[in-house]
Amino acid sequence: MLYGREAETSVIDELLDTVRSGRSGALVIKGEPGIGKTALLDYAAGRADGIQVIRRSGVPSESELAYAGLHLLLRPALDRTDKLPPPQRRALETALGLTDGQGADALLVGLAVLSLLAEVAEDGPVLCLIDDAQWLDPGSRAALAFAARRLDAEGIALIMATREGEVHGLPEITLAGLASPSAAALLKGGSLTPGQRYRVLAEAQGNPLALIELPAALHRDSHGFGALPLSSRLQAAFHSQVDHLPEATQTLLLVAAAGEGLDEVLTAARLLGVTAADLRPAETGGLVTTDGQHVRFRHPLIREAVYQRAPISSRLAVHAALAQTLTGDHHADRRAWHLAAATVGPDEHVATELERTAQRAARRHGYAAAATAYQRAATLTRRDDETRARRLTMAAESAIEAGELDWAQTLASEADALTTDPTLRARTTHAQATAHFSRGRYGEAHRLMTEAAHLDPSLLVRAFQTAWYAGEAQLAEVAARLAWALKETLLDEPVTALARLEAAAFARLSGGDPTGLVPLEQAVAEAEHALADHPPGLAAMVCGAPLIAGQDAATLRMSSRLIARCHAEGSIGVLPMVLYFQAQAELFHSGRHHEAGAAATTALRLAENTGQHQWAALNRGLLAYLAAVEGDEERHRRLTAEVARGPVAPMQGAMWADWSRAVLDLGQGRAETALVQLETLAEGPGWYHVSAIRCVPDLVEAAVRSGEPDRARSALARYVRLDQRHLIERCLALLAGDDAEAHYLAALEAGGPAFERARTRLLYGEWLRRARRRGVAVGHLREAMESFERLGAAPWAGRARAELQAAGALSAAAPAPGRPTGLTPQERQIVQLAARGLSNKDIAAQLFLSPRTVGYHLYKAYPKLGVASRGELAALAGLG
Repeated sequence: MLYGREAETSVIDELLDTVRSGRSGALVIKGEPGIGKTALLDYAAGRADGIQVIRRSGVPSESELAYAGLHLLLRPALDRTDKLPPPQRRALETALGLTDGQGADALLVGLAVLSLLAEVAEDGPVLCLIDDAQWLDPGSRAALAFAARRLDAEGIALIMATREGEVHGLPEITLAGLASPSAAALLKGGSLTPGQRYRVLAEAQGNPLALIELPAALHRDSHGFGALPLSSRLQAAFHSQVDHLPEATQTLLLVAAAGEGLDEVLTAARLLGVTAADLRPAETGGLVTTDGQHVRFRHPLIREAVYQRAPISSRLAVHAALAQTLTGDHHADRRAWHLAAATVGPDEHVATELERTAQRAARRHGYAAAATAYQRAATLTRRDDETRARRLTMAAESAIEAGELDWAQTLASEADALTTDPTLRARTTHAQATAHFSRGRYGEAHRLMTEAAHLDPSLLVRAFQTAWYAGEAQLAEVAARLAWALKETLLDEPVTALARLEAAAFARLSGGDPTGLVPLEQAVAEAEHALADHPPGLAAMVCGAPLIAGQDAATLRMSSRLIARCHAEGSIGVLPMVLYFQAQAELFHSGRHHEAGAAATTALRLAENTGQHQWAALNRGLLAYLAAVEGDEERHRRLTAEVARGPVAPMQGAMWADWSRAVLDLGQGRAETALVQLETLAEGPGWYHVSAIRCVPDLVEAAVRSGEPDRARSALARYVRLDQRHLIERCLALLAGDDAEAHYLAALEAGGPAFERARTRLLYGEWLRRARRRGVAVGHLREAMESFERLGAAPWAGRARAELQAAGALSAAAPAPGRPTGLTPQERQIVQLAARGLSNKDIAAQLFLSPRTVGYHLYKAYPKLGVASRGELAALAGLG
């Protein structure tokens, strides 16, 4: 019976009901040792009638082994991996060590976990219970958290119990001590005197395990509990149950606490002179049980108490015996860690074994495990050895990949102090710069990246990225250094291609001297050709660089190729950046707003899942712009507020938010308000940022409508450097007054995306109506209105409709042609992809969902769209 947990059990009951209905959910139960987390998992298992239950616990001795926890959880379902999409199957099997090869991105492993559990759920609802999640290795924790955040309509519940730490984005319950009446009820009975009962209630502080265990300890220890923290008191209580056991039994318990598996424990124990018979007193006392495969402690704190209170000499001997027991390549990682635990002082043999363990973990993208192994290898290396610095450097780089920024900086600083090798110092400085950049500390990041580039010129291409955020002066300096490095042939391919592109793009944008640089168009072509030779992170930078100089078509081509490659190879971590670039290219080049929104929405979800706050802010800003175009003021306010209050609000995110506010004002006729915002944006210190330079056509329109055209001329002089003829001609038309027609016609002839063509027709139609050329004006205004309506740009459609009404060509009561409404953003994404003919599995892989979730959202979308099958989707306006 559970005392005092009615609120918590009701949450669990509700989650189980949700799972039975075919939906999914997750829950994290947090609290100190003994507070009742395991009891709540027991409750959930006992209430799971008609639900498949998978229950596992984190194991302390495996917390440093990449994906060990995941292997334990998924082992019963691994015969279903052939049902997964090939990239997910390869990622999961490689992560679990089932196949050799380069590991896949941790996010793809998480998606494979979701897909595999969804396959299990085809046989009925699934309840996954994970106890002691704090002992899961970081890779397993991250994969499970990713899968849990994307649960939707699979019929899966995931409940994790943990002592500490945060699992971002998941519902949580934090257990407090029992209230006094419940604590007293739990303690009721027994042989305690009133004084002892009062003492136990006071000492236990409502901790259920303490209420159960402390009375026995009180009987054995007449001196009382002492003033120890609760977990220490509990460990002491458990250890008092071990103290009276025979020495051989205590040794065997220590082996069981440090090892895994009954055979392994008994084999190591024999090396220490004890046998299986010596376990009997612990079994009789209820401290452990055996099931033929494992030795299981009654409570994790017993295991901890046995290990932590053992003499160091005993622990060293036990780890040495376990290392000797673990033979064969399949035990190499665990053997290395036991050797490390048995070693005091430098030992190059053990350090080398740990380095190999780290390399294997890194190949499987278990970067946190790799960093831990590299760091421990470094501690076993002679302090004055450059090898120590090299291992610390690799630990820092792995910690960066794992997102452990503070740890990475500490490791890099330690390595930097030990080495005089320029190559290593460049790597340590680069690691520190990357950590600062990830936190939004752009000035310090650029200073360090510049230092690293002095040691390794190839890092100039990275310095260009940090300079982009640090400021115009820094950017100009790096661009000059890139040009010099190219002239002196200091860079190797394929970095040279990216360097040429960065230097040429900035020269075009800034109006700088292109002497000595290849033409921009050639630089773009060379970079595009070399794209496949770059690792994904660098390739992502290549995709974004053409946007600087208005080469949007190149970004669209390259980002589409790289996204396909990331899905195929499992390099999911860079997708928030690449999808952001693709969304911009869709917006600026093709004008497909729905596709731009779909890309940015997917990017935002991935960025939030992985803590990439910078890319989350940028994608929110772009989505705010799209909301402004549609006139969705509520969504626009929400998104811009999220940009402002995010953990990292980079300049570009704030610029997108400012531009979106101005577009909202401009679309609704508030030209003077828009002018102030746009002028600040286009003339500010970040004028070269994509959102700031691309807002210039809006600035020109706002300035002309406000009767102050001169306020836009200097910004337009910079904007004409971009290859955006359709917009340049429109700006010139706005500024030309009575001589505007030739520019409007040139703008329309130049083409451009649908939204911008419609805006040009709207402005041209207005100009024609003022010139009393009503017949020609009506044709352009009607075409503009229909285009805006197809795009869902309600304010702009309203402006065109008002002009038509003023021209006498449209009744005030005329209904606007509708387009499908009422879809959530996720439903719209799924419907768009289904309309193109993609299967549920293909859509799931692209949007990082499960196929069952895709089917669920399609089922909900059909009645909203008035269709009954997939075949009818492609014909709907606004979805193709």
